[in-house]
Amino acid sequence: MITIINYGLGNIKAIQNVFNKISVPSRVVSNINEFDGAEKIVLPGVGAFDYAMQKLINSGMYDKLNELVLVKEVPVIGICVGMQMMAKSSDEGKLEGLGWIDASVKKFDETKLDNKIQLPHMGWNDVNPSKTNPLFIGLEQNARFYFLHSYYISCNQNEQALATSEYPENFVCAVNHKNIYGVQFHPEKSHHFGVNLLHNFAKI
Repeated sequence: MITIINYGLGNIKAIQNVFNKISVPSRVVSNINEFDGAEKIVLPGVGAFDYAMQKLINSGMYDKLNELVLVKEVPVIGICVGMQMMAKSSDEGKLEGLGWIDASVKKFDETKLDNKIQLPHMGWNDVNPSKTNPLFIGLEQNARFYFLHSYYISCNQNEQALATSEYPENFVCAVNHKNIYGVQFHPEKSHHFGVNLLHNFAKI
């Protein structure tokens, strides 16, 4: 059962629609009493880092998520700000992140952008897996995903970087550490590429 966390942010319905399309059972949970049978977890997110972290803390699901992910090692995927929340900190705010990934979140350097390349980074970009991983089976080449963000994750351990994209320089757009996965792009808005990626996650 795919468990989608509803703490008040993210494209919840769109994500569940993808799993429905590929006949993968899923459910949306909004409190700690609904987690029984959670086999995989999706942590969505949109908006500002501190706002998202505070919403998660206020939801009452923060400690339960830590238990499931860190102790029981349930596979989890963070999407967009959901991935950024997995880092230790963000330039966008003052609150601590979940710290599941040894990384911090940085803002794109606007001095390296020109009039044709501005923030936020919005639209379709190539995604290049940096190593073989179950999340990107069938997506090793020519995979494109939809992005909408002004911040990116900077890994302190290179082995946790799973894929990169360019805007205009290379940045990490997917991470993995043990049972923990994260993607900066929106698979739920990325047509068949996103469907394939979420299907891969369901099979991990």
